Amino acid sequence: MSRNYCNLCLRPEVSCICKFMTSIANEVEVIILQHPSEVNQSKATVPLLAGSLKKCQVFIGETFDQNHALQCALSQYDNKVALLYPSDVAQVISADEENTHVQELKCLILLDGTWKKAYRLYQLNGFLHQIRHLALSESYLGQYHIRKTKKSGALSTLEACCYALSAIENNDVRYLPILENFVAFNHFQQRFVPIK
Repeated sequence: MSRNYCNLCLRPEVSCICKFMTSIANEVEVIILQHPSEVNQSKATVPLLAGSLKKCQVFIGETFDQNHALQCALSQYDNKVALLYPSDVAQVISADEENTHVQELKCLILLDGTWKKAYRLYQLNGFLHQIRHLALSESYLGQYHIRKTKKSGALSTLEACCYALSAIENNDVRYLPILENFVAFNHFQQRFVPIK
């Protein structure tokens, strides 16, 4: 028997996540570079994030230096682009203080994958080394309980994005609906986890 799929989130209807999507008019455009291994992950948060943000583009692959559409998208922002990645030169943004040093940004890039895959994406794409890097302070707490990681303080792509946008746009409430829906998304996804 064939399964029926949702036309919007492209998941089987029984696991459709559209009810967890909201509509948020983000000021800063979000560009997500997604590792191919994440595309079919049922627990992935990018579909929920991309389905909720008005200005969000997802590019799938490992190397993007020659991706014309991506490079065109980035070129319109000149030097007002930042990568959310905890490199050695990353500037820290925090929920506990004013982040005036990032409020001129117009575009935020995120890498979506495991820590190992995100590192690979970073290493393979030289243009990412040439832009400003941001990192979230350790004051942010994650609610992503359906995927395990050994890294303390790890956040999902959705959480990291919402926290970063809140700091950059200096708006503590705009992204709360996405984060609240994310908690419900977690509970929903746990229904599909086999009981041991």
